[in-house]
Amino acid sequence: MSEASLSDGIVRHEIDGVGVPVFSVAKTIADCFKYRGKVGLDVAIEALREGWALQAFTTAELRAHARIARVENVMRPYVECVIG
Repeated sequence: MSEASLSDGIVRHEIDGVGVPVFSVAKTIADCFKYRGKVGLDVAIEALREGWALQAFTTAELRAHARIARVENVMRPYVECVIG
């Protein structure tokens, strides 16, 4: 991963008083599409559907992370089908 890809999209959650860095939902979805050969395209699409249904990200966030991961063109048809 590039430095921008690795450092971008980190959200801090507090668990039992300890700050834990976790990747955001939008970044995780973009990474699922980036590594779709390893995790499977069905996993990436399901992550997109679930994240959108839970309103866990905005289209702007998703677009930004897709651009960084260089999967904007790959994701576009799936995003258009799921989000509309």
